[in-house]
Amino acid sequence: MLAFFIAMLLGLVFGFGLLLSGMSDPEKMLAFLDLASGSDPTLVLGMFGANVLAVLGFVWVRGRSHAITGLPIVLPTATRLERRLVVGGLVFGVGWGMAGICPGPALVLLGHGLPQGLWFVLAMIGGMWLHRWQEARVRG
Repeated sequence: MLAFFIAMLLGLVFGFGLLLSGMSDPEKMLAFLDLASGSDPTLVLGMFGANVLAVLGFVWVRGRSHAITGLPIVLPTATRLERRLVVGGLVFGVGWGMAGICPGPALVLLGHGLPQGLWFVLAMIGGMWLHRWQEARVRG
C-alpha cells in the first residue's frame, strides 16, 4: 500500500512538472524540436533538471537491493547496444517530432480530455501490442 501512495504522489509531481514546464503542450514541444526555425530553448532547463534527478536517483540506488517501499530494485544489466534499441529510439524520436507528444505528456493530455492525447495513447497501446506480437513471432 505504501508503494501505491508513493507512486501516486510521484506521478502527480511528474504531471505537475510537465504542466509547469510546458512539456505537455505539443506546439511548444514542436517549437523546441524545430532546430531550423530557431528552436524554443526554454525546455532545455526542464530536460536538464530531469536528467540531473535521474542521475542522482541511479547514484542513490547503486548498491541497494531494496527500495524504501521494500520492493526489490532491479536495474538494467545490458552492456551492448542492440539494433532493436536503436530502431525503437528512432521510431520514438520520429513520432515525438511529428506529434510533439511523448508518453508522459500524452497521459496529461488524455487527463485533460483532449483528442490528441486519446489518439496518441491509442497509437501507443497499438505500438506496444505490435511489439509483443513481433517478439512472440521471433521467439516462436
